[in-house]
Amino acid sequence: MENTDRLERQLNFLTEVDKLKSTLRATQLCDGSRRENSAEHSWHIALYAMTLAEHASVEINASRVIQMLLLHDIVEIDAGDVPIHAAQDTEKQLQIEQTAATRLFGLLPEDQARHYRALWDEFEAAETNDAVFAKSIDRVQPVISNLETNGGSWPEFNVTAEQLESRVGVKVKRGAPAVWHVLQSRINAWFSAS
Repeated sequence: MENTDRLERQLNFLTEVDKLKSTLRATQLCDGSRRENSAEHSWHIALYAMTLAEHASVEINASRVIQMLLLHDIVEIDAGDVPIHAAQDTEKQLQIEQTAATRLFGLLPEDQARHYRALWDEFEAAETNDAVFAKSIDRVQPVISNLETNGGSWPEFNVTAEQLESRVGVKVKRGAPAVWHVLQSRINAWFSAS
């Protein structure tokens, strides 16, 4: 009977997180056809991490990084996506996300809930090597999507090259400096042409 309850909780969690597919982000798909959803973003950056792990500034456990990236935006089911360049009340958003994490991970059996929540908290804190790299990769994919769509959401949020450096570059350089070096050249070229 205990295994049945465990399985029911796991299935309920998996059904609930399907809602991430309906959470739209500001970032467009690279073909510009529509905005991506948070589930697509999570899958894509997990693939980014798997592909770019060799460019981490220090040794990382790619499997743990991928787990963090698959879980990191689940809270957006309740909290919504807040674009990095949008005006926001950071403290209030953090509280909303904490509450969402408690509810969503709490759907799981206790051991899995603790494990998933610990990975999510580690990602948010960005203090371990794995979390620093995961945070940096989380910032890379939207930049590429915006570059591929002639600025994508940047004009909508009046994004400047300086903002990209301070809000994105700092985090990417911390975990994957070589990746930022290549992106920075592309960003500079885009702003020069705009």
